Amino acid sequence: MAMTDPLGDMLTRIRNGQRAKKDSVLSPASKLRANVLEVLQREGYIRGYSEDASGKHAQLRIELKYFEGEPAIKHVARVSKPGRRVYSGSKELPIVRNGLGITIVSTPKGVLSDAEARTENVGGEVLAEVF
Repeated sequence: MAMTDPLGDMLTRIRNGQRAKKDSVLSPASKLRANVLEVLQREGYIRGYSEDASGKHAQLRIELKYFEGEPAIKHVARVSKPGRRVYSGSKELPIVRNGLGITIVSTPKGVLSDAEARTENVGGEVLAEVF
């Protein structure tokens, strides 16, 4: 059976891995997932990620980050879902926790955080919010 929301699946794997205090989690590889992980790494929410091609299908190994025993990601949620897409212009991008969190946006200039999208003056599909 085909997966309907691959990005939501990856975010759930990250959430579950951090609750279980795992060092890393595996997720099937795709360009969109890698781009979202790149934003999470730039913003300091994960230690890093690498492509693991040892099995039949390529996978992404996501290195989770903790600070004094607590997960770096307190909350991660999918905003735009397959049943209801959410789009936003550069001026209307949501601000998460008064700027303490980030919104991940898929724009014509690539997958960016909300601050980067405002700097580039582009809007797009609001993928997820993280804090």
